[in-house]
Amino acid sequence: MLVAAAPYHGVVDTLGGDVVQEIRFARSADGVGIAYAVHGSGPPLLLDACWLSHLQFDWESPVWRHYLTDLGEVATVIRYDERGHGLSDRHVTDHSLEARVGDLEAVVEDAGFDRFALLATAQGGPVAIEYAARHPERLTRLVFYGSYSGAEAAATPEELELLAAFEALIRVGWARPTSEFRRVFSSMMIPGGTEEQMRWIDDLQQRACDTETAVISRAQRQVADSTWRLPRIDLPTLVIHSRGDQMNEFHHARHLAAGIRGARLVALESNNHIVLADEPAWQVFLSEVTDFLEPDRRPSDAADTADPDVAALITPRELDILRLAAAGRDNEAIAAELFLSVRTVERHLQNAYAKLGLSGRSARTAAVARLLSHS
Repeated sequence: MLVAAAPYHGVVDTLGGDVVQEIRFARSADGVGIAYAVHGSGPPLLLDACWLSHLQFDWESPVWRHYLTDLGEVATVIRYDERGHGLSDRHVTDHSLEARVGDLEAVVEDAGFDRFALLATAQGGPVAIEYAARHPERLTRLVFYGSYSGAEAAATPEELELLAAFEALIRVGWARPTSEFRRVFSSMMIPGGTEEQMRWIDDLQQRACDTETAVISRAQRQVADSTWRLPRIDLPTLVIHSRGDQMNEFHHARHLAAGIRGARLVALESNNHIVLADEPAWQVFLSEVTDFLEPDRRPSDAADTADPDVAALITPRELDILRLAAAGRDNEAIAAELFLSVRTVERHLQNAYAKLGLSGRSARTAAVARLLSHS
């Protein structure tokens, strides 16, 4: 039985200060509702989901709150909960590679970004590779973080034994009120974490999904393998991985980087699968990703300098909407005049703001002012 999540379109969570996320829903090809969230400003960066996520609970995280705040400073971040997890529809049985690629496609279409960078974390690697092979024209660049092309593609015999043992641990301990069994996963993800951070990962496992979903989804993810697609990827690619990662060992990163022409491999001096905020490795990660995204930022800079034509940055539809906004129309009036839904108007405006490097409550006014100054 498919359990639909609540309609979260338009819900805004506060992360602190002016940082907020808007939670939306996309509908995958098989009807599954996929929750995704948008925050930050700058060039669009879509985070290909890992299985351990909850869009609202993550917002409070002592483990990866810094990912949200710091990446939101340099990019418009789009992230989503996998099917069966977090705020997405629960009790889903199809977690195949094809279904998960469909979820990514649905989020992309609903979010409305024409082109974007894609950052695959952990189990998101095979999905990102498959998407990149099918839709290279939609991507500006590709990042892998703690990921792989297939869980078993380059696995050692010891890793395969460990994968088999994990299923028994999940069945026995996932739903228990105490966290002894779940702590095995937490300690492998962040061996350098504090007790507070460990407890948060313990709790997240239960919040993210139920036992049955954890078992089923994990079994199907293990057999997902996009290794054969690697030679066909022709995009700027960054592979970044903790040297001492215990969840996905470092040789998976070497395998990825060797398989994609021109890919660059960066080794982080950390034993954590999730690099923590107080580690020197975090600043290396952030600097590498920020520099890698820099070419995607240049069109926004051009709006202020070399390129005086706003229309060169945004699509004709976005330009139509901005012109109506400049004429004083609100979103409802714009939607009525262009025969669009209000939500579609809002999405086009958000895309235009991202391309122009604008954010916050004043983004609409600033975008209109920039349009008028160049018209």
